[in-house]
Amino acid sequence: MLNLLEDTITTPLGPLWIICDEQFRLRAVEWDQHSDRMEQLLDIHYRVEGYQRIAAKNPGGLSDKLSDYFAGNLSIIDTLVTATAGTPFQREVWQALRTIPCGQVMHYGQLAEQLGRPGAARAVGAANGSNPVSIVVPCHRVIGRNGTMTGYAGGVQRKEWLLRHEGYLLL
Repeated sequence: MLNLLEDTITTPLGPLWIICDEQFRLRAVEWDQHSDRMEQLLDIHYRVEGYQRIAAKNPGGLSDKLSDYFAGNLSIIDTLVTATAGTPFQREVWQALRTIPCGQVMHYGQLAEQLGRPGAARAVGAANGSNPVSIVVPCHRVIGRNGTMTGYAGGVQRKEWLLRHEGYLLL
């Protein structure tokens, strides 16, 4: 049975769930407004082995670290350890997302090319959309080829806010 420690923090974009394992590796980060999506992902990834969610205050300092990100310490998310389930392809996409520098964006096709799969922009988009650790695995840094703010499960307004917060100049 996997014990998942959970906390919520207040952010400028609404309450944010932070869920980690007992080694303080992030398993999920999701907006409270979309907690049903988070619960579905937790079930998909951990139902077989079984898990329980346990309320915890600032587990492993993660709540403070994510609060620091919203306060302007943008590089703090690069130090946070994740442990995600998912398919090998999804994990490959999520790992690649963490290489996109803060304040920069990439489009789905570029990310597919970086992964050596130039025709897989849609598959990359699907993997991006099922990322359980938003913000830390910065799926908000992927935009449409024409510069549009497409495909952010937390909502386009949040995506735009996060990109501005990180110094990306929106047109």
